[in-house]
Amino acid sequence: MNTIDQNILRALTADGRLSNAELAEKVGLSPSACWTRVKRLEQSGVIRGYHAELDQAKLGMPDTVFIEVMMEKHDEEIRQRFENVVLSIPEVLECHLVTGEYDYVIKAAVGGTAGYEALLREHLYRLPGVRHTRSFFTLRCLKQRHSPEP
Repeated sequence: MNTIDQNILRALTADGRLSNAELAEKVGLSPSACWTRVKRLEQSGVIRGYHAELDQAKLGMPDTVFIEVMMEKHDEEIRQRFENVVLSIPEVLECHLVTGEYDYVIKAAVGGTAGYEALLREHLYRLPGVRHTRSFFTLRCLKQRHSPEP
């Protein structure tokens, strides 16, 4: 990957809806050369997809909560069931299997403490194997990126 590829990635990270002509102009390439590079970046898996960024507050879920989850034991069947359920919960934005005292960290969008309580009671606390959770709400997001800067 060279400087031009990195410039393409920066431009698409800032605005994934750029037309090929606009992108080519920004990075100083002809449209056909730019298209070829973007296709190569997609095929190699560097660009995994394009997404719409939604406004949580306008969807009725203005608050972000991080939930650390400790499992009772590390049984494969329980782990798989937990992960399958978490993947199906619409409020869950991210879920990471982590090292340390807790087993998972979940990032969720909720509608205040009522939405948070519903997430816990209707989903997480119903799962066998969940031993303990610890949570914290964000006050403000200072920086949010969807991928590292190239």
